[in-house]
Amino acid sequence: MPPRTNIKLTTKEQNQLQGFVSKGVVSARLINRSKIILKSDCSKDGSKKSIREISEELEVSTMTVSNARRDYLEGGIERILMRKKPDREYEWAIGGKEEAQIIALACSKAPEGYERWTLRLLRDKSIELEIVDSVSHETIRKTLKKNEIKPWLNVEWCIPPNSSAAFVTNMEDVLEVYVREPDPKRPVVCMDETCKQILSDKRKPISAKPGEAKRVDYEYKREGVCDIFMFFEPLASKRNTQVTDTRTRKDWAQAMKHLSDDIYPDAEKIIIVMDNLNTHTAISFYETFQPEEALRLSNRFEFHYTPKHGSWLNMAEIELGVLIIQCLTGRIQSKEKLVSEVSAWGTNRNAKVVKVSWQFSAEDARIKLRHLYPKIED
Repeated sequence: MPPRTNIKLTTKEQNQLQGFVSKGVVSARLINRSKIILKSDCSKDGSKKSIREISEELEVSTMTVSNARRDYLEGGIERILMRKKPDREYEWAIGGKEEAQIIALACSKAPEGYERWTLRLLRDKSIELEIVDSVSHETIRKTLKKNEIKPWLNVEWCIPPNSSAAFVTNMEDVLEVYVREPDPKRPVVCMDETCKQILSDKRKPISAKPGEAKRVDYEYKREGVCDIFMFFEPLASKRNTQVTDTRTRKDWAQAMKHLSDDIYPDAEKIIIVMDNLNTHTAISFYETFQPEEALRLSNRFEFHYTPKHGSWLNMAEIELGVLIIQCLTGRIQSKEKLVSEVSAWGTNRNAKVVKVSWQFSAEDARIKLRHLYPKIED
C-alpha cells in the first residue's frame, strides 16, 4: 500500500488543532505546525495547497512545512505534539569521570589574563588537558547547568574568621540584646549608614511607553555624595532616617543627639546596636560638643557592636538594603530630592508596620556556626 500524501483531517483533529491556534497558550512551534496541517487539509473540497503556497502564507520555510506534513502523515496529531523523534537515541558526550574533572576545572581559578571561565575557554582547556578528545561548548553549558555551577557569578559575603573569640563575643552580645523583653524606657535601636552619590542628567530622559523602556542617557553630572543614617527599632517596626552632606564624627554625633532628644526624649537609656566603625564611639561626642553635653549624651546610650565581618547581625542593615533596592537604585538629582525620597520611603514603610522577622539566637549560633567558636579542651 503506497504511503499517504494527502492530509485529510477528522472533525476531532480539526477542533484540536484549532484549539492550539486560538488559545495561544502552547509553544510558537506547535502553533505554526498546527497552522501548517490545517492549511494542508483537503478533506473539505479535495483541493490541495502546495508546500510553497503554505510557506508563503505563513511566512515560514518550506523545510518547516515539509517536516510538519511528514510528521503528521507518519504519526498523526501525536507526532505533531512531539518535540523530538521517539526513535532517536541520545548519548551524553562525556562520562562521569570527565564530567567531574570539568566541574573541578570550572571551580578553579581562570587562566592568567582572564577574569573568569567562559564556556569556550572551558571547552578549549578541557581538550588541552586531554580530559576529553572533543566536546562542544553547548555540552559544557549543559554540564554546568546540570550541576548548578556558575563560574561567571561572584557573590559578596561577610566571611567571618574561624575560631575567633572576639567574633563570638560580640555576636552573642548582640543576640542577647535582641531577646530582651520590650521596655519603652529602654528601646532597642539598630543603627547603620550608607552613602548615595548625587547625579544629575545632562539630557532629559525619555519616558517609558508601551513596547519601549525608559531611556536614560549614559552621560551624567556628579553633584556630590550624601550620607544616610538609618535608625530602626525592631520591636516597634519604626525606622527613622537622616541625610547629611558628609559622614564624619560630627555628623554621627549630631544624628545621635537628634535620636536622643527628638525621637526618644523620654527614654531612660537607648540601647544601640551598630557596627564598629571608628566614628561610632563616644569619642565623637567629645569632638563635637562641650564636655558636659558630651557626657550627657554618652550616658543616654548603651552601645553594642556587631563583630567585624558580622554586619549581617545588624537589623538596620536589612532595612538599608530594602531602602537601596526600593528607593536609591536610580539617579537622584539633588540632596533635597534625596531627603524627600528617603523620608517618603520611611513614612510609607512605617505606616505599613513592616517588621523584620529575626529568628536567629545564640543557641542557633552555637550549633550552626560552631566553627566560629574556639575549641576548648575539657
